[in-house]
Amino acid sequence: MSALTSQKTYAVLAAMQAGDAVACALMVPPIKKAFDDVGLAEELRPVIPVVKAASAVGLLSVYRFPRLARLTTFMLTVYFVLAVAFHVKAKDWSPGLVAATSFLGLFGAMTVRGPESRR
Repeated sequence: MSALTSQKTYAVLAAMQAGDAVACALMVPPIKKAFDDVGLAEELRPVIPVVKAASAVGLLSVYRFPRLARLTTFMLTVYFVLAVAFHVKAKDWSPGLVAATSFLGLFGAMTVRGPESRR
């Protein structure tokens, strides 16, 4: 077992995604600034909390549906590829780029490894 495959890791990341979904839905000032900095269109902003909430549910599915959890980590990898691309395109070299790049690497590695199987 490793941290990348642990169900606890999936649960912690699900909690983080859920919290981020709430912050995005409330459009707290740092989130609004981050969206403004990368030029995220106003009409796309309401979609972000939905995506983050869905990803939290998908990550929590690790306990019952590990394949769905793995699909979720793949989709989060795609999400963070787009996030990094938005930062680079906007020439936004903020800590947000570092975070997006870190999550890209994390979810990519989790996709490759997959969750541990409990038999």
